[in-house]
Amino acid sequence: MNSSRAWLVWGAAVVAYVVAVLQRSSLGVSGVEAQHIFGISASTLSTLAVVQLIVYAGLQIPVGVLLDRVGPRALIVAGGVLLVVGQSVVALAPPHIGVAIVGRVLVGAGDAMTFISVIRLLPAWFRGPILPQISQWTGNVGQLGQVLSAVPLSIVLHGSGWQPAFLGAAGLSVVAVVLVVVVVRDSPLGRPAESAGTTWRDAGRQLGESIRRPGTRLGFWSHFVTQSSGTVFSLLWGVPFLVGALGFTATQASGMLTLLVASGVVAGPVLGLLTARYPLRRSNLVLGIVAALGITWTVLLAWPGQPPQWLAFVLVVVLGVGGPGSLIGFDFARSFNPMRSLGVANGIVNVGGFLASFVMMFLIGVVLDQLDAARVAGGAPSDLFSFESFRVAFLVQYVVVGGGVVCLVLERRRTRRLLHLEEGIQVAPLWVALNRRWQTRRRRSS
Repeated sequence: MNSSRAWLVWGAAVVAYVVAVLQRSSLGVSGVEAQHIFGISASTLSTLAVVQLIVYAGLQIPVGVLLDRVGPRALIVAGGVLLVVGQSVVALAPPHIGVAIVGRVLVGAGDAMTFISVIRLLPAWFRGPILPQISQWTGNVGQLGQVLSAVPLSIVLHGSGWQPAFLGAAGLSVVAVVLVVVVVRDSPLGRPAESAGTTWRDAGRQLGESIRRPGTRLGFWSHFVTQSSGTVFSLLWGVPFLVGALGFTATQASGMLTLLVASGVVAGPVLGLLTARYPLRRSNLVLGIVAALGITWTVLLAWPGQPPQWLAFVLVVVLGVGGPGSLIGFDFARSFNPMRSLGVANGIVNVGGFLASFVMMFLIGVVLDQLDAARVAGGAPSDLFSFESFRVAFLVQYVVVGGGVVCLVLERRRTRRLLHLEEGIQVAPLWVALNRRWQTRRRRSS
């Protein structure tokens, strides 16, 4: 455990995840080009991204069940193969949206197998307080795939065209598959002992047990409320918003997506340390991140007239914190589930953020189309990506994330109640705990 070989295995697995994130986010930097190539509306463009995420989210639990049965290495390889095929289909698709949708479905399926498989590897190779930090580093380093899509892929796309860009992306998945086959093993002994005798009936029973655990559901809603806003921004609507509504150039918009990733890379280790040091306050970290997101979006959308570009920089930095914040959900899954069902528990958690994301992506596209149709009907020229349209469309986030926060608070109460009954641990409200600590320090100083 925690050996040099463990770090080598982790590094190879993370490379596969970086490439998977590149494939996932490739549509975010090519949305404008896709709209022109396929001649589609905002709603159809959002459908292209939503279908990918529906496949991703829909496969999380089946993949989680399979993960506990066959192990992570096989699924990372299978996912990489699907990514190669999917991006090749997108690259070679004729100007007809149906073929491109098939390609994105395959991308979503391959992506679905990658992250939770990499996360599943970690407890087999690492132990102790370093584990939450490794989980954060996994998520943060993986987001470098967004940088690869925002910069190199974008440069190839605008310089050489659609086919070279997407075929080149597919080629990176080939490299990742070879690396995983050569380096990665499920555990120091090969296959995890916990999964060796798992039957499909056992897997179904473990799924039911995981769903019934309040801690698993708490992880689901934590992922739901923290990850979704940044995903919507980076995978689809960020570049159209920055370019069409705020006046950034395409190059500047790509740089902003890189800033989003950099923000997460900086925040991730800090959140990992806080998660390890204050395990009973993880939900407070989640709610704090959601509050910061809500305040920043409110200031930007309520700004009279055109908001300044510096405010967009603040928004992107805060959105970047949501990514590593969502990984706290997997820490809940690890804490409240046995090793034998950790794969399916991680799958349940991972559905959360992507479920919220594809709902918001689709609804934002519908609202943009309706507002633009009303604008044209009133005699004004079409302006699909105007700030006034985005100002209304982005309000969708408040409804979706707000509902998730309510569910999170309810599951936190259930989880704390169960923790008190089973282990005798009673978690006081944060303000009570802070007041106790202040009183203790005051008595010591006096």
